[in-house]
Amino acid sequence: MRALRFLAPAALLALAGCSWGWLPWTGSKPKEACPEALILRPLANTAVFAEGRAAKPKNVAFYGILSEVDGRCRYLEGGVRMKLRVIVIGEKGPKAKGNAVDFDYFTSVVGPKGSILSKHPFRVHIVFPPGKRRAGVSDRIEEAIPLDGRKGSALSLDLGFQQSPEVVDFYRHFRGR
Repeated sequence: MRALRFLAPAALLALAGCSWGWLPWTGSKPKEACPEALILRPLANTAVFAEGRAAKPKNVAFYGILSEVDGRCRYLEGGVRMKLRVIVIGEKGPKAKGNAVDFDYFTSVVGPKGSILSKHPFRVHIVFPPGKRRAGVSDRIEEAIPLDGRKGSALSLDLGFQQSPEVVDFYRHFRGR
């Protein structure tokens, strides 16, 4: 009976260790955290205007939305390789012509204190099925991030649409649709 009192806590500790990840006596190292992939909310929406028209809601040809991002990473010698799946949605506006649109977005590696360490542009092409106002794509991209002595968890990978001054002004005055 006395042995049971000592074995029960030891068994619970051993089972709990399975969910703790790293324990000193297992010999394996803890898994390092990936940089966080974030969509910058002020740059999550964009608009394309009909050619030669003012930046007003009635002149929007297409709206774009950076809907979500999922990321995985793998640590390599001196850096991190991130694989991302970026969901981009397009919607036809009142002045839409045609069944396709291109949107430009970017990723930027952001370090401590908000310093931008790198920035890369990407373009997606969205084709609208006949009779549909909305369509989307799942864009798969990869980023190689040098760590230069930093931990991956100290960095973030920020995403947003590349905005022209007229689009920035549009969202400042009309807040989108």
